[in-house]
Amino acid sequence: MERPAVRLGGGGAIKSNAIILVKDEAAIGIGAGQMSRVDSSFLAVHKARQQGHDPSGAVLASDAFFPFRDGVDEAAAAGVTAIIQRGARSGRRGHCGGGRARPGMVLTGMRQFRH
Repeated sequence: MERPAVRLGGGGAIKSNAIILVKDEAAIGIGAGQMSRVDSSFLAVHKARQQGHDPSGAVLASDAFFPFRDGVDEAAAAGVTAIIQRGARSGRRGHCGGGRARPGMVLTGMRQFRH
């Protein structure tokens, strides 16, 4: 798995709903500032491919947590192998994926974005 410091370092400099794809210790796709995580996930994958990067095997870092499964599914469909995210606040459950292509998941307990 890519080093967490590489993934989290970029998340603090990007606006909310930031999604960063990291592969070989480099950011290959960034999707940020969207109203939904699935759109941010889609944009990160799209930007990576647009620049000639293959998102298969990449690690996705999210500035917050995934309240719905759709963003995780979008990443899994692109071949993302692991996701690092804040996780849900106490009393609220988020989705960590599921189904056939579930990426590995790391929950940090920290929010990494700025407004």
